[in-house]
Amino acid sequence: MDRKRILLVDDEEGIQLLYREEFEEEGYEVIAAYSGEEALEKFNQEPPDLVILDINMPGMNGIEVLRRMKEINPNLPVILSSAYQEYKQDFGSWASEEYIVKSANMDELKTAVRKHLK
Repeated sequence: MDRKRILLVDDEEGIQLLYREEFEEEGYEVIAAYSGEEALEKFNQEPPDLVILDINMPGMNGIEVLRRMKEINPNLPVILSSAYQEYKQDFGSWASEEYIVKSANMDELKTAVRKHLK
């Protein structure tokens, strides 16, 4: 069986390490990108089954990345993951399947990933 591929987009190395470790343990292939630009590059090279996307990043923000990815693949599940609750009100975030506020407890995020990668 092919492993499902998650594109993890976050400019924080600590988050990248934590999420990568957790999701690889669950049997997923994890591709890391540290910026919106890098995310779009990897998205085109190795299309993921799901994207976990930070919003607040230098350069292109997550809402813009989300919009561009959905233009290419409208059915791609994208989970926005932000340390900030207020982006939830942003109209652009409505295109995502889930909006999860970052926390050390990864249950909510893992549940969302499982739900979209059945």
